[in-house]
Amino acid sequence: MKRLAFFALGAALIISPVAAKKILGVHIFNDKAQAAIIDARGLPIGFAKFVDSEKKGLSIEINVRGLTPGEHGIHLHSIGQCSGPDFASAGPHWNPQNHQHGRDNPQGSHAGDLPNLLVGRSGKGKLKFDIAAGRLYGQGGLLDDDGGALVIHAQSDDHRTDPSGNSGARIACGVIVKH
Repeated sequence: MKRLAFFALGAALIISPVAAKKILGVHIFNDKAQAAIIDARGLPIGFAKFVDSEKKGLSIEINVRGLTPGEHGIHLHSIGQCSGPDFASAGPHWNPQNHQHGRDNPQGSHAGDLPNLLVGRSGKGKLKFDIAAGRLYGQGGLLDDDGGALVIHAQSDDHRTDPSGNSGARIACGVIVKH
């Protein structure tokens, strides 16, 4: 009987990393996520990869095609939904610290404020960026109960004006999912 009780206790202590995150609030590094990015018509225009690491925080790599040349504001949003054509379903920017918008804002920026995405004459754009204090899971993590999304805007972000840097309409979106 003692062996059975010991075995049951041991089995209860072996939990998956996902369960550990939910039950214990433990942050486990090297999680990965991805997003298929669609335009307002629902057509695929690119992808994003996310890697959560102890060394860099949340690393993001974005590749798109078919956008107008120039700079586009790009942000991480707090709800994992991308209903076109306006993508309002993605909600506000990911902002666990309740800061103002803008990477140049002296009061601190939203966690989801990224540098502008530069799109070349060919319509292709690429961005790599690290959010040092960012993470996918755990307290303040991007992928909470309602998920997260990546949103691309029509214009460049001025990195100052709250709530979205005067970056214009939401023209593309990708729901971020565990990889």
